[in-house]
Amino acid sequence: MPASMNIVFIGLSITSSWGNGHASTYRGLIASLARRGHCITYLERDTPWYAANRDLTVAGYCRIDLYTTLPELRRRHETLVRDADLVVVGSYVPEGIAVGQWAVETAGGLTAFYDIDTPVTMADLEKARCSYLSADLISRFDVYLSFTGGPFLSAIQKKYNVKNVVALYCSADPALYYPTGAPSRYDMGYMGTYSPDRQPGLDRLLIRAARNWAQGRFVIAGPQYPESLNWPDNLTRVDHIAPENHRDFYNAQRYTLNLTRADMIRSGYSPSVRLFEAAACATPIISDYWPGLETFFVPGEEILVSRSAAETLHYLRDLNETRRRSLGEKARRRLLSAHTPDHRAAELDNVVTALLQHRPFASDAAPQAERSTYAGKTL
Repeated sequence: MPASMNIVFIGLSITSSWGNGHASTYRGLIASLARRGHCITYLERDTPWYAANRDLTVAGYCRIDLYTTLPELRRRHETLVRDADLVVVGSYVPEGIAVGQWAVETAGGLTAFYDIDTPVTMADLEKARCSYLSADLISRFDVYLSFTGGPFLSAIQKKYNVKNVVALYCSADPALYYPTGAPSRYDMGYMGTYSPDRQPGLDRLLIRAARNWAQGRFVIAGPQYPESLNWPDNLTRVDHIAPENHRDFYNAQRYTLNLTRADMIRSGYSPSVRLFEAAACATPIISDYWPGLETFFVPGEEILVSRSAAETLHYLRDLNETRRRSLGEKARRRLLSAHTPDHRAAELDNVVTALLQHRPFASDAAPQAERSTYAGKTL
């Protein structure tokens, strides 16, 4: 691998975190790649939604270039893409199929598809309704990078005849997310954009707990929640929290809730960026359960699993302060050991090295015994 690579990312958004988790992932990963000596350009479609809600316009770790149409992308950036050592196309890019086809046809170096929404992508591919990736296109990339790991990856590789598949999970930057020692303002909080398939879990694990504990203090942050929802009186609603305020939000909670979308629960091995951000802040996490959770954090020691409002309230009211702090501190230590942007940048470098040397690399981190359980899984 070259000591310094020219890398081009074509992604949903790095300039705006409004209503998406892509921006945080790209910012952390690309900053770490830059520290490793790589030169990065990020190309983003200039859409009205993100233009009205930008929280990053200039980044010291990469060049950001906005384009308005597919012809403009092709005209202005053909040489850039052709000369790059690595071109990474992300999920949910507008007109993503056409963008991806152009990228793999134009690039003179390696190409990768970075799927920050793997289970959703696969569910939509199965129904032939994915707007940013097709069954034909996925096999044309040199490597498929997935937010989901475990045995699901081997099923993807087999079904779509993908050359190389590897997990490249999200992460959290400990320089941005850390414990501040601020006093807790809430007993429990949650941050996430409204999602119909997450809402039942939010209702079961947090909202019902709030209704059943009038003395408790709860908060939910995130956009796009229907106005028709009826919130408990002891629950605070915040429409949006900018990335620079995420740290303070987590530090203001005694516990934070992690919820997982239905497709990601079915696939397993799908940690969210919010999970890692909270861990970096040493905020104790209460989570729904999904297969593979224990490969990231040890239940009962580094994370708590809840299946009901009663179980949530047991954690909030019955665990002593020593146990609560220990959970957060152990989760932070795990984060620092394995789930920072520097870890992900090194993993991506290793993937590129393996591809350039034409040698295999591990497609997932699941133990063989767990992998065999999913051998016949249908996507």
